Amino acid sequence: MNNPKNALTIRNARPDDAKAIQRIYAHHVETGTASFEEVAPSTDEISARRQKVLDANAPYIVAEWNGEVQGFAYAASFRPRSAYRHTVEDSIYVDPKATGKGIGSALLSDLIERCTQLGYRQMVAVIGGAQNVASINLHKRQGFEEVGHLKSTGFKFGAWVDTIFMQRTLGPGDTSLPQSNETPFD
Repeated sequence: MNNPKNALTIRNARPDDAKAIQRIYAHHVETGTASFEEVAPSTDEISARRQKVLDANAPYIVAEWNGEVQGFAYAASFRPRSAYRHTVEDSIYVDPKATGKGIGSALLSDLIERCTQLGYRQMVAVIGGAQNVASINLHKRQGFEEVGHLKSTGFKFGAWVDTIFMQRTLGPGDTSLPQSNETPFD
């Protein structure tokens, strides 16, 4: 699908997006602390991870700018224990050449809406590094608040890296009990 000039489209990620997603993610793994991975996964591994997210009834989306994938986002289970089934963790990565165009904001906004529609009640952001101000500010603009700061929990590029936890309510949040048929992450 070709987009008109300067058009931003958010859509479900497809199998053929894996190469672009891998390229974007590899940049962040190799140059920053947004990910605590130290070796970028292969395109095949990215495809397998995407499928695992989809199999868990969670969204995996991409942002196209001028018809090219310029960012991606997904939600995954916050923790594996069943009591966490109503809470998701978001992940968002934007091509460094495409920053400043509102792509991260559009991805996060869409991800929040999709997760809310799926019945999730909380979204958590686990941000690598207090110096990752762009991600912290992006999440603040979308209604997240900082709820935790773990010092020196990662070690990357020869330095200790903190972890910032941010959280926002989805839908009714904790103001009501989940319905008995409400079972995200079956």
